[in-house]
Amino acid sequence: MSGQKLDAIDIEIMRASLEGIVLEMQNSLFRTGYSTIIRESQDASCAIMNARGKVIAQHVVLPLHIGSFPACCDAVLRDYGEDIAEGDAFLINHPYEGGSPHAPDMCVLTPAFHDGKLIAFCASIAHKSDIGGPVPGSCSGQARETYNEGLHLPAVRYQRGFQRNLEIERIIAANSRTPELVLGDIRGQLGSARLGERRLLELVNKFGIERASASFDRLLQLATIRMKAAIAEWNDGVYEAERFVDDDGVDLEKPVRIHVRVEKKGDSIRFDLSGSADQTRGPANIRPPVVRGACAYCLIALTDPHTFINSGLFDAFEIVAREGSMMNPRFPAPVNTYNPTVHALVECIFAALTNIAPAKARADGCGSRSIIIGGRSTYTGKGYVQYEILGGGAGARATKDGQSGTSINQSNAKIAPVEILESEFPTRVTRFELIPDSGGAGEYRGGLGIRREYVNLADARFSIRSTKHVIAPNGVSGGNKGATGDILINPGQDSEKRLPTRYADYPLRQSDTFRLVTPGGGGSGKPFERDPQRVLNDVIEGYVTPQKALADYGVAIERSGNAWRINESVTRDARAANTK
Repeated sequence: MSGQKLDAIDIEIMRASLEGIVLEMQNSLFRTGYSTIIRESQDASCAIMNARGKVIAQHVVLPLHIGSFPACCDAVLRDYGEDIAEGDAFLINHPYEGGSPHAPDMCVLTPAFHDGKLIAFCASIAHKSDIGGPVPGSCSGQARETYNEGLHLPAVRYQRGFQRNLEIERIIAANSRTPELVLGDIRGQLGSARLGERRLLELVNKFGIERASASFDRLLQLATIRMKAAIAEWNDGVYEAERFVDDDGVDLEKPVRIHVRVEKKGDSIRFDLSGSADQTRGPANIRPPVVRGACAYCLIALTDPHTFINSGLFDAFEIVAREGSMMNPRFPAPVNTYNPTVHALVECIFAALTNIAPAKARADGCGSRSIIIGGRSTYTGKGYVQYEILGGGAGARATKDGQSGTSINQSNAKIAPVEILESEFPTRVTRFELIPDSGGAGEYRGGLGIRREYVNLADARFSIRSTKHVIAPNGVSGGNKGATGDILINPGQDSEKRLPTRYADYPLRQSDTFRLVTPGGGGSGKPFERDPQRVLNDVIEGYVTPQKALADYGVAIERSGNAWRINESVTRDARAANTK
């Protein structure tokens, strides 16, 4: 295979073909998903790996999974070795045995064979609505060990000779509050992987096995080469930054520190996370495969988003994650509300690398959050889990405003439509809107957070895993912080209650209301340097109120008939006073 001559056209055709296969797998998975988590939120991703478990193609929906797929595949290769045959399929969701970010993220892998020889694996990782544990949705913000986080499967054989292992399905079903949804989604993952196998073998037969295998290896090499070349253009140096998450869900009112020390020399870069906090008692820890995926994501975002996305990226950088820290916890430390910690890590890395690539500077964003409501449907009599992923404001960039009401960074899931929620769950959404003034002021404004209010139509159990309800998103280059988030039960009533950032198993009653407020993004650049015309447009669009336009930007906006206009003299005086 090493003697195969490959030109740039061969490589590009192979790269595009592999990405097309993975995209087709992804579309199949979303269209056959049983749960709203997969059908609507699209909390899943697909990949193709070579016979050694290295990702050679991934359709980037959830960037962190580029670190998770190899770790899951390594577990299959380690546990089954030579006993892997055509027609097999494997399941794994154990964060310590494999690489799932948390146990609800279940990986399905199928080996692809050509003339009796293992050549690749096709796989997907998808979030499950419920895998047991003490709370609906299996994401307890108060978990103190992985045993509180639901059913954990090491690498197990799910199919042999294309026949499902029904005993495994019975075990999974017996441990879930929503067995039909979970098994339906797993079978959808299986179908997606089998589709990938067929398309991959068609591609290999077209190219020939030797050329295809050589192309797989070359794509990995090129990913390393291209990333190292981009890193080599940056200034050498040592840069540090830190960020905090509000708490770990157990030790409330105790912020948890993430620290990174970036050492860049030549075409080498090293991320030292040793200064981060010790592993937490609550589920704010993250495992090394997730750390690796986060670092890769940051480098891609700061260099070339169109670069080759595969495991070759991991050879372009080094990670130091101290054992026993929240970046490399010891088993059985809990990990299920990992995503807020990853957001803090990503923003920490971006802050450090701003010194290297100032043109790519960005303010902090809203982080991530999910709400989980579980109970028994009054319509069907069956258990249900309403799981939603919600974004907010993105941080402003060096030359652009942040986007509003969106998922940010590595959280790339969609917000479920109101119509779907109300048709499938006993809930009503009474408000869904952007929040004026929630984006941090700056020459470039942070994106706006969202306000979403619900009426609960049946007794249920409520959990949230969120971030930045206490510690606001930072601005950059003189920009202001974004607004913080909040979660209120029965707002404005005598029974009003504010929940912590992470909370599990609050008893919602029929007719209870709750309001989720998500953070806005931080601003970039000094607010008084924002073009007054852009401030006027913000007021017209409802992003900024006239009061904040004057207070934060020094721009006086007033009504003139039915239109808004800038009061030039007041604006001139306000901005002049700010420069004194």
